[in-house]
Amino acid sequence: MPDTRNHRGPHPEDSALFHQDAHAALVRAVRELSWLRSRDYAIPSALKLVGDRHHLTSRQRTAVLRSTCSDEALARRQHKQVSREAIKDRRLLLDGYNVLTTVEAALGNGILLLGRDGCVRDMASLHGSYRKVEETLPAIHLIGRFMAEAGVDAAHWYLDSPVSNSGRLGAHIREAAEMQGWPWEVELVQDPDPVLAEAGDVVATADSVILDQCRRWFNLAREVVTARVPGARIVDLSGES
Repeated sequence: MPDTRNHRGPHPEDSALFHQDAHAALVRAVRELSWLRSRDYAIPSALKLVGDRHHLTSRQRTAVLRSTCSDEALARRQHKQVSREAIKDRRLLLDGYNVLTTVEAALGNGILLLGRDGCVRDMASLHGSYRKVEETLPAIHLIGRFMAEAGVDAAHWYLDSPVSNSGRLGAHIREAAEMQGWPWEVELVQDPDPVLAEAGDVVATADSVILDQCRRWFNLAREVVTARVPGARIVDLSGES
């Protein structure tokens, strides 16, 4: 069935699945799964154990998984994270879909998850195809204005070439950059993960695989959402509050 959505908005069941009444169980599930991951338990079986214990739905289990990390991964990510001041006059490499869909979801009133590592992540899955929505162009401009005000010297967007419509999205990003005079490059690659993981420049992503391997990273999506989308629906599963 073709994707006909016009917004990167909430799932019909999200109001119930992430209601305040469910919050305590979700936070406990994140803590428990993180504990198990810290002790090298297999993720599928650990997630089933925790999910069954708290009677979580499939979508809630996905949210819990996306919000967890091991103690070792948490320490490593915190050590490599850089501040806004550190990206001034620097080149920033963007995990394009990862950053963009999160800001799109924020603008579309979709659920965002604040995970244990301080990243915000959306609940969307591309499944090999990307569809431009009403939030796409506003999201690109919000990201651009934030980077311009932060003094980013240049930005290099990486998009997954196997994802359909990546070429069209790249054209939209280039057009926005040309209109605003932003020094951006857009590159389609087979798999951005290894490119970003091995890069010497600061990387903007919330992808766990990249975060665990890259040299330095900046929490761009969270910074943009916090600064530019004050009404965003962020479900805090970090366990910090």
